Amino acid sequence: MADQALVQSDRWTLWAPVAFGIGAALYLSLPAEPLVAVAFAALATAGALVLAVGRWSLGKPLTIAFTLTAFVLAGFAAGKLRTQSVRAPIAPAGGGVRAIEGFVVDVASPGQGGPRLLLAPIQISGLSPEETPIRVRVTLQDDDVLPAPGTAITLRGMLNAPPPPASPGSYDFARDAFFDGIGGVGFALTPVREAKAEPPPWGLGLEMKVNVARWALAKQIVDEMGAESGGLAAAMVTGHEAFVPKEQVEALRASGLAHIVSISGLHMAIVGGFTFALVRLGVAAWPWAALRVSSKKVAALVGLAAVCGYLVLSGAPSPAERAAITAGAAFFAILVDRRAISLHTLAIAALAIMIFQPEAVTEPGFQMSFAATTALVALAEAWPRPAKEINTPWPIRIVQGVGVWMAASIGASFVAGLATGPFAMQHFNRVATFGLAANLLVAPISSFLMMPALAIGAVLAPLGLGGVPLSAAGVAIDTMNSIALAVAGLPNSQLIVPSAPGWTLAASFIGILWLCLWTGPLRWLGLPLALSVALYPRPPAPDAWIAADGSTVAVRDGGDAILFRPDAKLFAAELWARRRGLSVPEDGLAVREVSYDCDRWSCTPRAGVTVPRVAAIMTRRASTIERKLPLFCEWAEVVVVRGEAPPCPKALTLTQADFARGGSAELYRTDAGWRVVWAQDLRGQRPWTGPSGSGG
Repeated sequence: MADQALVQSDRWTLWAPVAFGIGAALYLSLPAEPLVAVAFAALATAGALVLAVGRWSLGKPLTIAFTLTAFVLAGFAAGKLRTQSVRAPIAPAGGGVRAIEGFVVDVASPGQGGPRLLLAPIQISGLSPEETPIRVRVTLQDDDVLPAPGTAITLRGMLNAPPPPASPGSYDFARDAFFDGIGGVGFALTPVREAKAEPPPWGLGLEMKVNVARWALAKQIVDEMGAESGGLAAAMVTGHEAFVPKEQVEALRASGLAHIVSISGLHMAIVGGFTFALVRLGVAAWPWAALRVSSKKVAALVGLAAVCGYLVLSGAPSPAERAAITAGAAFFAILVDRRAISLHTLAIAALAIMIFQPEAVTEPGFQMSFAATTALVALAEAWPRPAKEINTPWPIRIVQGVGVWMAASIGASFVAGLATGPFAMQHFNRVATFGLAANLLVAPISSFLMMPALAIGAVLAPLGLGGVPLSAAGVAIDTMNSIALAVAGLPNSQLIVPSAPGWTLAASFIGILWLCLWTGPLRWLGLPLALSVALYPRPPAPDAWIAADGSTVAVRDGGDAILFRPDAKLFAAELWARRRGLSVPEDGLAVREVSYDCDRWSCTPRAGVTVPRVAAIMTRRASTIERKLPLFCEWAEVVVVRGEAPPCPKALTLTQADFARGGSAELYRTDAGWRVVWAQDLRGQRPWTGPSGSGG
């Protein structure tokens, strides 16, 4: 054991970003917001620990313990200070219909309800300037023409606070919106109309000018390539997913290729690596330059510039920012004569990201990206490097090269899949059965043709010269879509996996990092932890689910989720069903009618059914509640009322006041009666949970 510990003595610094991330995660998981003074106290304690390490000889174990503890405290403080720096007004819940006037900052990715816009409000009816959010996201009507970024518009629509978790313990979208500066979400009730407005502040104006250029390039790519392949091309170049058909997205998800659409580490690595290789080749081919400059460093500088340019072109979403920082760290390592790809470089990149965005530790993209990258770098460190033969005939060298490339591709895809598997299971509850095979088929297409051709086409398209490279990219995209459709059409191509208890994901993350960062036989101690999400028994599924505002209900019937209103809160209902390992029947209305008698605003169980006897009145109209409530109280064990109502004598009654306090709910039928688990109880009171969570 002592020998094994000695081997790790020069690797303990790799755990510094892990400790920092643990501190940030501890802050984000608190049930209540701490005071700012707590953050400064944590920073002071961290400084004292570092000072103690620097001034006294404490021995290796104590030095490591003090330093990592300081990083934990620093991560905690960074989380609190980041929250303070981005705190902004949040639209009140249940605000109703409002007139919204503002600038179109960007065209957001479409949601399940249709196309969406990111707006910078000029004014919102019923809200004072101090109460007006900095940004709001609005879903438009399907037949609305999307206005270009930079346009001043006006519309009337429903506006609410960002949505709370779809079910207790699930992902908190409102927290993401809070750190992105989005203080309200809603949907338009009227067509969008252009408005006259004063010029925006220079910062907002510059952001919109960049987005105008991105939007124009996206439309040009779609016009040049056609809707089928142009939509995906525009998404991979500019980040605009408004033109991607839903069918393509579903096929990519089912085949395990959905990561291709989101601009992240893969895209940055291909763009930066392609630029690096091209520039280095160009310098080597120019004898005068090859004798006077370092081709490697010149290529690193140009590669860094290409990554920064791609970041701006993509709209700088959080995954792209993190990927750019990671690529930048690799290029900077080349400039200072260090290894570009190493665990130490990756550790510096991870630490830099978390210093500026501590909230990233809770985001699936960050978790999956760094788990996969860490695993791949660890694989590269352990990959055997046989001695190269001298004077080997070129046919044999070609065969050997292809063999090595195939083995490396299979190993990399397999390791990356294993590393990201726990996060895909826990967050998305999907497992692409043939994802490894699909990625192996697509990897050479995307790396050597699609992304390089798109990069060249994006540069030449504004000059009218992008036709040839974009056509080549179109061939690659069509091939990828064909592979995705073929794989998605295979039996059991996509499996639904219920989520494990929340602690298992943290255990899996630590286990994966232990396997990657530790060297020697003891690294395998991390394997049981890494398998926590996959192997830990799933808790029993709840018998019913209620949306956060009581507008819809779902009940469990075996392995199916019966939705009372398949047209309302469908996204939230499907998220809950997948998280609990349930499927939503395609003929949901027919399945519902077997066990429940429903009209537009209510459902009640039929006589003699074996499903949970849950009744619901999904309207706030007092006359409807007064008419239906007495009958529902007689038939049902649980009565859900969206509005105000007196409690039933015998049935568990949940009303508007309960949802306002607790949010979404899961119901479990026990021998002692019904047990209700509320989302808000697990979520706590934080700045992103609304006015009641304003905290220190």
